[in-house]
Amino acid sequence: MSNKIKIKYWPNQPSINLNNAVVNLLIETEKKLILTTKNKSYQYLYLDMLNTMNRIKLLTSILNQLKELILDIVEINLNYKTMISLNKKIETIFINRVSQEFLSRLKFKQTVHKHQFPNNHKNLSNYLLTYLIFGSSYIESNIFLFDKLYTPYNHVKILLENFIIQTGNIIIKQIIYNLNNSSDINKFLKQQDLCNKLYISNRSVVLFINNLKWQDLINSYIYDIKSLYNERQKICIISSSGIITKYIHLSKKTQIQNLNQMKIIFIFWLEIKDFFIPKTEKFLMQIGKYLLYCSINLFSNLILILIRIIVFYLNK
Repeated sequence: MSNKIKIKYWPNQPSINLNNAVVNLLIETEKKLILTTKNKSYQYLYLDMLNTMNRIKLLTSILNQLKELILDIVEINLNYKTMISLNKKIETIFINRVSQEFLSRLKFKQTVHKHQFPNNHKNLSNYLLTYLIFGSSYIESNIFLFDKLYTPYNHVKILLENFIIQTGNIIIKQIIYNLNNSSDINKFLKQQDLCNKLYISNRSVVLFINNLKWQDLINSYIYDIKSLYNERQKICIISSSGIITKYIHLSKKTQIQNLNQMKIIFIFWLEIKDFFIPKTEKFLMQIGKYLLYCSINLFSNLILILIRIIVFYLNK
C-alpha cells in the first residue's frame, strides 16, 4: 500500500483551533531562529552585516513583537477591514518598536525616520496578519494558487519566516542609511560588537553597501517587474542550512495598475518578447534548416563535380 501524504491545513475562522495553530507556529519558528540564520541565498541581505548572535537577537525580537502585535489587535477587537486600512500605520509602529528595542539594548540613541516598505512586503504582511488573526477565509480569492479554504499550514509558515527576515533587513537598512557614511557605520558595528567578521574594515563596508544598492536597483527595475509579469514573488525562508530564497505564486493585478510609466513600458516589452520571440525562433530555425540543407546540397554537388573533373583528366 502506498503511504498518502496528509496535508495540514490552516484554520479558516477565528477559533480555538486557530489560536492553537498560531501558538504552535510561533514556537516552531522561534526554535528555527535559534538554530540557524546564516545567509545561504544568492543575494545580499543587510542582515549579513550582523554577527550570528546579534542577528538571532534581532530576528527573535521581531517575532516577540509580532506576538504582542497580534495580542494588541485581538484585545482592541479590530475588525478585518479596519486592520487592512490601518496596515501602513501598524507596520510603521511595529518597525519603530523593534528598532527602539534593538537600539536601546545597545544603549545607542538614534531615531529611525525613514519608512520605505516595498509593496511586496506590505502585501505579504497583510496576508500574514490576516491568516494569524482571522483565518484563511478572509484572504481574497485567487491570490495564491490554492483554494483559500484549503491553505496549507506550511504556506503560512513560510510567510511568517519571510516577514521576520524582511523586517530585520528593513531595520538594519534604515539604521545604516541614517548613519550616512562608512566610517560611522563601521564604528557603530565595532563599538556595539555587532559586526560580522567579513565587514571589519571601511573598504569592505563600502563594497558591501554598494553591492546592496546595486542589487536594490536591479531588483526594482528588472526582477520585481518580471516577478509582477510572471505573478511570482521571491521570499526568504529558513532552511536547515540557513536563509534561502524560494518563489511562490502571487496574483499582482492591483500592483500592475499602480506602476509608473517606465515599469509599464518594461512589462509591455516583456509581452512583446513573449509573443514575437517564439515565432521568430521558429522562423529562424526553419531558415537555418533550409540554409543547412542548401549548403550540404551545394557542397555535395561541388564534390561530385570535382570528382568528375579528376576522373576526366585521369582518363585523358
